[in-house]
Amino acid sequence: MKREETQALIEDVMDVLSDESGFLGIREEEKRTEVCASAKEILKTTDKIIKSYIRVSREKNGIVRIPAYRVQHNNISGFYKGGIRFNENVSESEVENLAILMTIKNALHRLPFGGAKGGVHINPKEYSDRELNLIAKKYVQRFKPDLGPNHDIPAPDLGTNERIIDWMVGEYKTIHPGETYLGSFTGKSVENGGAKGRREATGKGTYLSYQWLLNDWFNDLADKNEVERTGQWRTLEYIHEEYTEKGHIDIAIQGFGNVGSVAAREAFEDEKLTHHVVAVSDREVTLYSQDGLNIEVLDAFGYSHNRLPNTREELTDLGIKADIYEAADVLTLSSDVLILAAVEDQIHRDNMKAIPARILVEGANAPLSQEADQYFEETGKIVIPDILVNAGGVIVSYLEWKQSKITEHYSEDEIIDEMAAQMTETFKRVYDTYFYSEGETMRFGCFYLALERLTSLLYKHGKLF
Repeated sequence: MKREETQALIEDVMDVLSDESGFLGIREEEKRTEVCASAKEILKTTDKIIKSYIRVSREKNGIVRIPAYRVQHNNISGFYKGGIRFNENVSESEVENLAILMTIKNALHRLPFGGAKGGVHINPKEYSDRELNLIAKKYVQRFKPDLGPNHDIPAPDLGTNERIIDWMVGEYKTIHPGETYLGSFTGKSVENGGAKGRREATGKGTYLSYQWLLNDWFNDLADKNEVERTGQWRTLEYIHEEYTEKGHIDIAIQGFGNVGSVAAREAFEDEKLTHHVVAVSDREVTLYSQDGLNIEVLDAFGYSHNRLPNTREELTDLGIKADIYEAADVLTLSSDVLILAAVEDQIHRDNMKAIPARILVEGANAPLSQEADQYFEETGKIVIPDILVNAGGVIVSYLEWKQSKITEHYSEDEIIDEMAAQMTETFKRVYDTYFYSEGETMRFGCFYLALERLTSLLYKHGKLF
C-alpha cells in the first residue's frame, strides 16, 4: 500500500465509524459526522515532516549530500515512535506512509506510542563502516530538536541494526550531556541497555500471527456457528485437510533478513505444526526444494555471509539440494503459505493472479497493493496485514523503553512471553472481528479497531469539534 492508498482507507473507515449511531456517545448524526470529518483530516495528514541533507566526506568520492527524513505523524496515543531505515528507495512519500502505518499499528496493539518514521536515501552496502558511522551521527545532529526519550524514540529498520543505533545513542549522549539518554532509542545492543530478543522479535511475531490463527484460534477458539467469512474459513479447512493428508504445510518466505530468516527458523522448528520451508529468497536468488530446505544450515550461512548461497557449488558444499531461481520467483512457486518479509510493493495488479499461496502474511511493511488485497479477499484467500503481523519489534521496543525507565532488565523469556501475550490478545480481537463479519478485508478491520481508538482519544482530549 502506498501513501495515497493508506489515506483512502482511513477515509473509508472513518465514514463507516461516522454512520454508527453510538460512536463516541454522540447521538446527533450531524454532530457525529462533523467530528469524524475532523478526525479524518487529522489522521490522514502528518504533524511534522522534517527533511535535511547529510553531508559526508567519502573515502574515495569526496563530499556527498544525502537526503534524510524524519516524519512525525501523530502522538495522541503517546510519544512518537518508529524506525530509521537506510535504503536507496527512501523518499518523503514512503517515510510519511510508514509513519502513518506506525500510528495505526501502535493504536491497534494498544501501545502507549504514536507514529513516526525516519529514513536516509542510501544503499548501506555501498558505504564503509566509517562512512555509515558518520551518517548515523549526523542524522542525530540534524534531527536533535525532534528526538528524545519523551518525544520521539527511533529504532532500527530496513538497512539499520543495533550497531548503527548504538552509534546514534552515543551521539545523542554527547549532544545532551547529563540528560537521560538510554530511552532515546530502542533496538540497542543488550550491553548498551537494549532488550534481549529484540532482533528476533519481529520475525517471531510474524510467524506467530499465522501459526496462532491456524492452530490456536481455528482449533480451540473459533465459534464455528458464528463464522460469516465462508471463503476464508474454507481456506483454513483446506490447509488443515492438506496437513492431514501430507503431514506438513508448504511455506515460502520472501526475504531472508532479520524478519524472514527468523520466521523461517520458527516454521522449520515448529513442534505444533510441521512445515516444509520449500522456498526462501533474498535480493539475488530464490532457493526451492519441494522436500523442504535445511533452514538451520541456510541461516548459519546467511549470518556469516549476509546473503543466501547462490551458486550450485555453494549449495553442494553446504549439502543443500535446491533449485536456483530468480529472486522474484519466490512469489509464484507452489506453496500453501507465503510470508512476505522483504520490502514494499511486491504484489500488485501485474502479478497478483499468479500467486498460488492461500495464506499471505505481511511481515514487511506494505508489500501488497490495495487492489491485490481486495482481489485476494474476493477469491477466498487470507491476507494477514502488516500492522497486525509485524508489531513484535515495536512491542519489544516498548519493553526496552520501559526497562530504561526502571533501570531493570527483563530476561529474554520474559520479553518474548510478554510480546506473545500482547500480540495474541490483538490477534483474537482481529480474527473474531474478521471471520464473524463479511464484506471488508482483514486490513480494513485492523484499521477500524485502530481508528476507533485514535478517534476516541482525540475526542476525549478535546481535539475534535
